[in-house]
Amino acid sequence: MKARHLLSIAEIGATNLRCLLHLAFGLAAGENGGIRPLHGKMVGTYFRRSSTRTRTSFTVAAMKLGAGTIHYGPKDLQICTGESVRDTARVLSGFLDVLIIRTNETVAEMELFAEQDTMSVINAMSESEHPTQAIADLVTIRETLGRLEGVHILYVGEGNNTAASLALATAQLPKMRMTLVTPEGYGLNANILGAARDFGERHGSLVEQHHRLDNLPKNVDVVYTTRWETAGELKAENGWRKKFEPYCVTPKLMAQVSKGEETIFLHDLPAIRGSEVVNEVLDGPQSRAFELARHKLTSALAVLTWCAAAD
Repeated sequence: MKARHLLSIAEIGATNLRCLLHLAFGLAAGENGGIRPLHGKMVGTYFRRSSTRTRTSFTVAAMKLGAGTIHYGPKDLQICTGESVRDTARVLSGFLDVLIIRTNETVAEMELFAEQDTMSVINAMSESEHPTQAIADLVTIRETLGRLEGVHILYVGEGNNTAASLALATAQLPKMRMTLVTPEGYGLNANILGAARDFGERHGSLVEQHHRLDNLPKNVDVVYTTRWETAGELKAENGWRKKFEPYCVTPKLMAQVSKGEETIFLHDLPAIRGSEVVNEVLDGPQSRAFELARHKLTSALAVLTWCAAAD
């Protein structure tokens, strides 16, 4: 059987997304039972960008599932000296069963790695998507609220890769709703937004986007933000921070949109305190940001188990 890849939430489709979530919900509830589907296998991590949660969670998950692990940094593979990605992938697929890749560039390089048939390739963050983050997001929401159906997520800030994957996932789950409120010029990519809207029409969900802080929805279930400097990179536009400052999540904003204490706050971390969120919210009673960080491991376990099931 061909190797399973997870490069995009849009590409795997609703059936595979539900399968991944089913695995993740079971793992979050402690239903793994010590199963080690990667026993005797090898998992590589190729991280060209910094990572705390994703790299650690995938390494720990691989070990918990029985695999050996090897890590490659940005200068470790001969790609940096001129070898083609296809040749590198052909070689690595003779050693590894799974390769987990993080970059802040397009998914095109990952797609080249995934052209071979024997080594699963997992997107641990690209410029356009962060699919394993969306799995962790949805596990955290379900664990806290007890449901996904009917949940309304308000996302405030930049329409980055985290926002893209969550929007694409939300759109494929029945009766979910996601409202993105972003600075002008920093919303979701038009193609991603279009795909999310198409999915929503098919699955009875809704993804919408606008830029008006004076038109925030009320009584939402989740308020979500991410840091404005994705992967630590500043933006090219002079004065961009001024555009973003009104989108900081404060107690006032939380009170304006919340149902009450039952509304939760999520952040994928790392957070730049006092920038996209203030301490009173990040450390407050509605925050589940650090529970979300814990579920990065749940997500990694689920994704690796799903890839192993292709054998």
